[in-house]
This record gives sequence, C-alpha cells and structure tokens, in this order.
Amino acid sequence: MSASVPPGVVCEGSHTEKHSGGAVDGWLAFEKVKLYTNAFIVEEGRILLGYKKRGFGKDLYNGFGGKVEPQETPLEAAVREMQEEAGITAPLKKCGTLFFVCEDIDHAFHIDIFVADEYTGAIIETDEMRPGWFSTSQGAPSSELPPIPYSRMWADDVFWMPMLLAGKPFIGRADFVQDGTMQKWWFAEV
Repeated sequence: MSASVPPGVVCEGSHTEKHSGGAVDGWLAFEKVKLYTNAFIVEEGRILLGYKKRGFGKDLYNGFGGKVEPQETPLEAAVREMQEEAGITAPLKKCGTLFFVCEDIDHAFHIDIFVADEYTGAIIETDEMRPGWFSTSQGAPSSELPPIPYSRMWADDVFWMPMLLAGKPFIGRADFVQDGTMQKWWFAEV
C-alpha cells in the first residue's frame, strides 16, 4: 500500500495506511473546499447514530453534524449541530479528519470528526434526524441493540469507523461518483 497522502488530506506527523483502493488511478480534482463536522456518542458498547430524514445523505445513518458557519470553530459547529439534530450536549473531542470529493458537487468536503463518551440532555428526534443506538461489538451483539448498519451508511464508513471506535486518531479521503458509488479511497491511523 502506498504511503503518500492524497490531495486535500492534511497529515501532521506520521501515519499508518489502513485501507486504500479503487478502480481509477487519479483522484478527482477540486477547487473549493467547505468545512463540515460530524459527531458521535460512543458509550458502554454502543454508538448513537442518526437516520437522515432530509437533505444531503437522506435515508442513510450518520453522525450528527453539518456546515461550519462563518466565525464558528469546527468544535463549536459540532456542539451546535448535535444540539440541533439530537437535542443533546456533549464534551466532544476531535478524533479524525475526512476529505470527500463528489463529482457532481462544486466543492470538496473537509470534515472534522468528533466523539464523546457521555452527554447531557434528552435525545430527541428532529425534522432532520432520527437518533438511535447501535451495538459496537463485533460479531454477536452483546446487547439487544442492532449492529452498526454499515449497509445503510456512506460506503467509506466501514473503513474509518473501526478506528473511531478503537479510540485511534485517523485521516482519510474518498471520491464518489454521481450515483454515490465510492470510486477511490484511502484511510490511515495517525
């Protein structure tokens, strides 16, 4: 596996490549980059995911997040989005960075990923997201919770989410074609 970092991915320090592949040689070109966040609660063998009811990523499970607004840090945006989409507040910590390029969207996505192992408030369903708990155990679930629904998530999640669950910082890039198929990917532990 190649040790070079894909365009758009920033790596300060060393990294260990974990997954890469794709049917094409080069990465998709991009000119503009917009900042986004995605946040997860992971506690006691379970992870809180949200079923996206509208907008980009509709009908997929994901973390809670969105655009970083002007004059807002990525952490502030992640805290705000979690409150808006799930009704809770959490002491979020950055655990990774992802970079996505989609051939039918005019900008690339720089996404700071955050995680917490506790939260305050009551989890609620909103107009945008329906929160739900899933088991983080591999193989047979250790509880009554369903397993993480990777088949109903973005195709790249299966590569980086195990690093998030293991508490290992990570970086990565994925390129998607118009139908949402992932055509090239690269993920590493840092």
